[in-house]
Amino acid sequence: MSSEEKLVRSVEPVVRLAVLEDILSLPRASSLMVLTFGLACCAIEMMAAGVNKFDWGRFGVIPRSTPRQADLMIVAGTISRKMAPTIVTLWEQMAAPKWVLAMGNCAISGGPFADKEQYAIVNGADEIVPVDVYVPGCPPRPEGLIQGILALQDKITGGQRNNLLRRFDRLGGQKRDFVERIKRIE
Repeated sequence: MSSEEKLVRSVEPVVRLAVLEDILSLPRASSLMVLTFGLACCAIEMMAAGVNKFDWGRFGVIPRSTPRQADLMIVAGTISRKMAPTIVTLWEQMAAPKWVLAMGNCAISGGPFADKEQYAIVNGADEIVPVDVYVPGCPPRPEGLIQGILALQDKITGGQRNNLLRRFDRLGGQKRDFVERIKRIE
């Protein structure tokens, strides 16, 4: 072993930041603060995801009305060129780490308004802000939005195997084993 290799091995950190990131990712994923604003018809479905029947609060989603307290922006609906600078401003005001969920075909690709010749509509939210999760549909159902939020939680925690909040629902046979153990106890 050369002296350079010895030096590199002696400088290795005692506590790795990757472990700290794994520890911090679980509370981040389970308490998403959502910037609530809707741009078109998808906003009605976004509102429906928060009511009793669907209740996105069960998944740790907390609506906020200010970008400084939010870490998730849901772009719901058609983005006009006039609204694009406002969305970018709100995105820049959000504290890091921050995520974007594009909801509906208009937010994903411009929807029925997508055309190279048109001048008023942005052809997808990813043209103005980086999008993490896409929820397709016209408009997508509240279940689709909740599934997108769960996919974002998996992305934040580093995958479905690391998401301890939902490990029994997502890991195939483990849920079956868990249910069988409960039946044996009863």
